[in-house]
Amino acid sequence: MQEYQVYGRTVILAASACESARLMLNSKSQRYPNGIGNSSGVVGKYLHDSTGADMGGILPQLFDRKRYNEDGVGGMHVYTPWWLDAKKDKLDFPRGYHIEYGGGFDMPLYGFNWGIEQLNGSYKVKGKQKEAGGYGASLKEDYRFFFGASIGMAGRGEGIAREDSYCEIDPDVVDKYGIPVLRFHTQWSDYEIKQAKHMKETFKEILTNMGAVITWGDDDGEHNNWGLHNPGNIIHEAGTVRMGSDPKRSALNKYSQSHDVKNLFCVDGGQFVSQADKNITWTILALSMRASEYIVDQMKKNNI
Repeated sequence: MQEYQVYGRTVILAASACESARLMLNSKSQRYPNGIGNSSGVVGKYLHDSTGADMGGILPQLFDRKRYNEDGVGGMHVYTPWWLDAKKDKLDFPRGYHIEYGGGFDMPLYGFNWGIEQLNGSYKVKGKQKEAGGYGASLKEDYRFFFGASIGMAGRGEGIAREDSYCEIDPDVVDKYGIPVLRFHTQWSDYEIKQAKHMKETFKEILTNMGAVITWGDDDGEHNNWGLHNPGNIIHEAGTVRMGSDPKRSALNKYSQSHDVKNLFCVDGGQFVSQADKNITWTILALSMRASEYIVDQMKKNNI
């Protein structure tokens, strides 16, 4: 393995929230004993992700539906934004979530998840009751009959950024290059679990009222946090190199610039103090643009 040193007037980290924190925490020296840019001690802390829970089923009224070409649609393009801000005082959790929908002309699977053997053994196909599964011409007929009758709902919500949710350098494990990796200390609070419960109740109400038969996601409960996906599963990690006006409580200023090292910037999800239920990509782009304009301005003034 060959080691290289690269010099630059500025260093811009955009490795993702966790990897940027890992780079900073691993960059220790006499000057930066807690990692570069980490005099505040917050690098790696306040790690949070979007919440997520799901439910779905089939719509018998769409069996044997009319065909049309939806190539290139790339999704249902149906979306429900958070609608209960005005009633937030009546909820047992803060913040909110949105709902994404799935459906369209998806082919039933065979042998796993909710396969076609769960459909053609339970519902008549053009007036005829068949055995589950099958093959040949009869199975092809069944696929055409059930084609496009599925519906799915996914909730994506805001998790609360907490200091006790963090990543740190693992003292015992390194990657293939010998560089220490991260270890994680994170779990959902009651807020996110109650949010997932609300998601599930909402999904069930909508699906039932639209005449759907729920085939997955309705067996979750308190025993498994109402189907709430584990932290990191939705891959919207953020918060580990947070920005703020107080250098004692944040690593970056409002321009994504390190309080401690003026030519160090972090422009990925790590800079977020919190994130709404919306995906953070567009805001990352906006903050990156602001940081870029600031860097150009400061370079022209020879401040960095």
